[in-house]
Amino acid sequence: MRAARTIRWMVAGVAVLVLVSAVRADWDTTDPFKMHFPQLPDPMGWDVNFITPKVLADDWKCTETGAVSDIHFWFSSNHDMPFQIESIHVSIHKDDRVTSPDFSQPGPVEWERDFDPVQFVVRDWGMGAQGWYDPNLNEFEPETHDQIFQANITGIRAPYTQEEGTIYWLDLSLVATGEPGTMVQLGWKTSGSPQFEDAAVWGDVPAVGGPMVWRPLHDPSGAPFDLAFVITPEPATLALLGLGVAGLVARRRRK
Repeated sequence: MRAARTIRWMVAGVAVLVLVSAVRADWDTTDPFKMHFPQLPDPMGWDVNFITPKVLADDWKCTETGAVSDIHFWFSSNHDMPFQIESIHVSIHKDDRVTSPDFSQPGPVEWERDFDPVQFVVRDWGMGAQGWYDPNLNEFEPETHDQIFQANITGIRAPYTQEEGTIYWLDLSLVATGEPGTMVQLGWKTSGSPQFEDAAVWGDVPAVGGPMVWRPLHDPSGAPFDLAFVITPEPATLALLGLGVAGLVARRRRK
């Protein structure tokens, strides 16, 4: 009996290790999501400067009421320069279709947070001949870099609660550094997925306060941009793990 119990607990321990290893901070295209559809990066697209004070924003439609506990987005470094992200500023807004008669844009801030490097994970995603765009200069530079990265903010504490069927806006702005003596430029990737609603927008944080002035983003042909991101459920693996271990403990106590 003792040997049998030992074997059961050894098997349980292996199961725990397997489950823990399955809990990832990143997101793959087969993983679940809770927005209209994932806006996946275009490997031959553009990267739009979003180094502070510049802010970019794009809209999504909630498909599952609950916490926005996991946010994933794709970006690149112009000329593939080495970089270190010091912080990510994230804001969530309701949809504003009144301020401008020509395009929708973020409404007042509903929720915002700054994340430092211990609160997010960056991983390599892929490669592609991509261009660079700085909306302040309105200049498109084709094929300046190849690497694509995915940033993953997961397990957000005190997250925003979204409601099914509601359209929201996600805005992002980064603080980043490069190697000594170099200037790093990071850009939020454009999406190759079907266009959702209106174009993404950009703005610069006003130096002396006041409201943000948003402007729509378009490619050189005049077509609207969307940006690459996905809102996902919090992984359920840890919850399943807890239930499994609790069940094993309960069975052992009943023996």
